[in-house]
Amino acid sequence: MNPKWRECLRAEFEKDYFKNIKTFLHCNKNHLPPIENIFTFTQYFSLEETKVVIVGQDPYHNDKQAMGLSFSVPTGVPIPPSLLNVFREIETDLPGFNIPQHGDLTNWAKSGVLLLNSVLTVAKHDPKSHSEIGWEAFTSKILELVNEKCEHVVFMLWGFLAKCKSHLINKNKHLVLVSGHPSPYSEHRFFGCKHFSQANQYLIEHGRAPIKW
Repeated sequence: MNPKWRECLRAEFEKDYFKNIKTFLHCNKNHLPPIENIFTFTQYFSLEETKVVIVGQDPYHNDKQAMGLSFSVPTGVPIPPSLLNVFREIETDLPGFNIPQHGDLTNWAKSGVLLLNSVLTVAKHDPKSHSEIGWEAFTSKILELVNEKCEHVVFMLWGFLAKCKSHLINKNKHLVLVSGHPSPYSEHRFFGCKHFSQANQYLIEHGRAPIKW
């Protein structure tokens, strides 16, 4: 974890729920992403520099997919259907966007986009398997800190589980955008949301550099 993020979250590490997460992961090592990549989302900017937050669910559960950034997969791994739908939405929302040949969203992270899953680990080939081990409390705390310490952040909440986090955000201080999840099962509630153009317009209006999606 980025040392600046670690300092912000230090109090959480001493709480029982986080100690329980550590114990669980040490006893159940067959998880994704690998332990060194769980906190990749912290590596590219300090918490106070967050511009956009995209809340995912839990990591991809197949080999070589999860990399510690929500929705992202390493270059060379086929683009998952949900991420391809995200790219399709951007293509219709932002002139000049071309769907990339890979699903690595590291450049978004380097631009200040917090790609945060609600649950940070998963057992291989077993979706939602770590949904009850305590991660939700930890990632909710991260959202609370972004809400508190940052100004004019865009929160993109896709799907029911992400929308449940909206109460953590001061809507007079930040922009909250909600829609269906980009999964093929709910894509009809996602397409046309225009979150990416709205995000950039909001950032520009508040004196912040837009994201190069």
